[in-house]
Amino acid sequence: MQVVILPTAAEVGRIAAAKVASVIQRRPDAVLGLATGSSPLAIYADLAERVRSGALRVDAVRAFALDEYVGLPLDHPESYHSVIRRTVTKPVGLAPGLVHVPDGAAADLDAAAADYETAIRDAGGVDVQILGIGANGHIGFNEPTSSFASRTRIKTLAPRTRADNARFFASPDDVPRHCVTQGLGTILDARELVLVATGPAKADAVHAMVEGPLSSMCPGSALQLHPHAMVVVDEAAAARLEMAEYYRYTHANRPAWQRFEDQGRA
Repeated sequence: MQVVILPTAAEVGRIAAAKVASVIQRRPDAVLGLATGSSPLAIYADLAERVRSGALRVDAVRAFALDEYVGLPLDHPESYHSVIRRTVTKPVGLAPGLVHVPDGAAADLDAAAADYETAIRDAGGVDVQILGIGANGHIGFNEPTSSFASRTRIKTLAPRTRADNARFFASPDDVPRHCVTQGLGTILDARELVLVATGPAKADAVHAMVEGPLSSMCPGSALQLHPHAMVVVDEAAAARLEMAEYYRYTHANRPAWQRFEDQGRA
């Protein structure tokens, strides 16, 4: 696992976006895995600027969102169909027909989840999966005790997750209790993982993910199993990392072939 500690949330977004852009530069029809929430927004804003400046083309890029609430109409402003369209597809300039989100409104949710797995596989798999992490260690909507072998499925949201997401809804009671989410096994199938976390509220989760034991109690610790996982955090989110100085040293002394920051810029 490559851990990168940066001074600000804006720099976290820039470096993570540079990594994603480097994948698209290598493969113009790359398959991206999209996360929602506040943490990845700086990534999408940076990618959008690269596209606007002509430094990056995304015409053929395909994308699959991590998850979707169950029971919200697709046009609800907080459905992830709407959020992805508003925060990623439109500003970055992705082709809407190439962006996929799980169907949380399906009559047969199990079949919809299985179909989503098939669609990812038929696309050739995810080239780079963007991730955030919840305060309880969840990635996607894989709550604590999720199986590391899990695939796309229906999950019940933990009370803490619902409370954290209540800020997006008129009332805490409006936050759905269920979701369709890619499983940890699905996420680990991606060729590369890029997880971002900022702010002191994520410090405990980042510590458990990076330096704690491999445990279903911290689903994010599954990244320890992946051969190409990059974790990009700001100083506040890194506050509990015991090996922080080592992570800074290794990032500063990477060989030239590991450097990607200036790719995809005009």
